[in-house]
Amino acid sequence: MEALVELEKIQTQILDRITSLEHSLLPFNSSPNLSLETSNKSSTIADSSLSASGTTASATEDRLSSILLDNGVREFSFKRVPSDYYDWPLEARRDVLGAASIHHLCKSIVLVNTQAPSNITDCSDRNNSKYYVVVVQYTARFNAETVKNFLYTLNDGKIAKKKFNMRLAPEETSVKLTGYEHNGVTCVGMKTDIPVILDEAITKLNPDFFWLGGGEIDLKLGMRTSDFIKFVKPFIVNCSGA
Repeated sequence: MEALVELEKIQTQILDRITSLEHSLLPFNSSPNLSLETSNKSSTIADSSLSASGTTASATEDRLSSILLDNGVREFSFKRVPSDYYDWPLEARRDVLGAASIHHLCKSIVLVNTQAPSNITDCSDRNNSKYYVVVVQYTARFNAETVKNFLYTLNDGKIAKKKFNMRLAPEETSVKLTGYEHNGVTCVGMKTDIPVILDEAITKLNPDFFWLGGGEIDLKLGMRTSDFIKFVKPFIVNCSGA
């Protein structure tokens, strides 16, 4: 009898979570006059012990959820994906996440300035950091030259342009700085406060909700672009092409 009661409790939690996820789509498909209270209730996690798949939430998911909520982010969602997710075409990834389009699928990459002066070794200077995290769409082609030009301008031309040479950081460096493995990198809860560059194209997405890494290889995080900007405070740079 106790086992049946426990099973019924778990099933109820799963159904509640599914209902919450369905409601979270309302801001995009329903009336724009939804109250803030209703929107918040539908977008946050109904039961912190359950993940988006109805299974027990991981420590990573719990930690990132707490960080987002503590920083005023209410509309976000986690989704656990199959282990062969990265072998799938973008259309299949879009479908499993319920993303609005393949253009709403994004990734975070860690860049290192290989030509930085010897005294620039960390991320203490946001305008002239040794490392940056760039968030870009999977459908776009990243252009490191535009980031180089942006940083040169950001520093009012006081640093020679040849001192900026942005390259993909080695995997071990990325893991050490962010605490996340390849394909799991996210801008939320990184071990190091690395300045973030958000590709301008992402800010133009409609609806205003994109997906990126969720801290684990098979965990994805979706959130409003506007909330991401308010929380992360990234530089917004036109740094990609179709």
